[in-house]
Amino acid sequence: MSLSPPFTEESARAKVKKAQDLWNSQDPQKCSAAYTPDSIWRNRGVFFSGQKAIEEFLTKKWEKEKNYRLRKELFAFTDNKIAVQFWYEYQDAHDAMKWKRCYGLEDWTFAEDGRMRKRQMSGNDVEISDSERWFKEGVDVNTVDISEQHW
Repeated sequence: MSLSPPFTEESARAKVKKAQDLWNSQDPQKCSAAYTPDSIWRNRGVFFSGQKAIEEFLTKKWEKEKNYRLRKELFAFTDNKIAVQFWYEYQDAHDAMKWKRCYGLEDWTFAEDGRMRKRQMSGNDVEISDSERWFKEGVDVNTVDISEQHW
């Protein structure tokens, strides 16, 4: 199965999970290679472009977001676009290591070779207690039951 456009439902779902696994590696260099050299990003209120800027952004992100665990799910797709809903949890190194969960949506546009040429992300962080965490050590993020109130 090709993970390049045009997408089918099956290939779009596979592309989302591949991205999830890549981000869960927390390897900024490896992650940035999945984007075109001129990829355009909006991450919340921050705008930038290019693989070097992506790598720098992800390096800073994971310096702050410790014990990061992410889940992405397909929301919608067309020939060369995918929308995802995501949830991730982390300990905030800039806020006394408090646990937080980010809820959000991403809009992705792909180049013909399957690399992402545009990523737009909107997300909101919510402080959670340790007992409210979904993605604890040893838990498969794909098997966590996320209720409709969180979708």
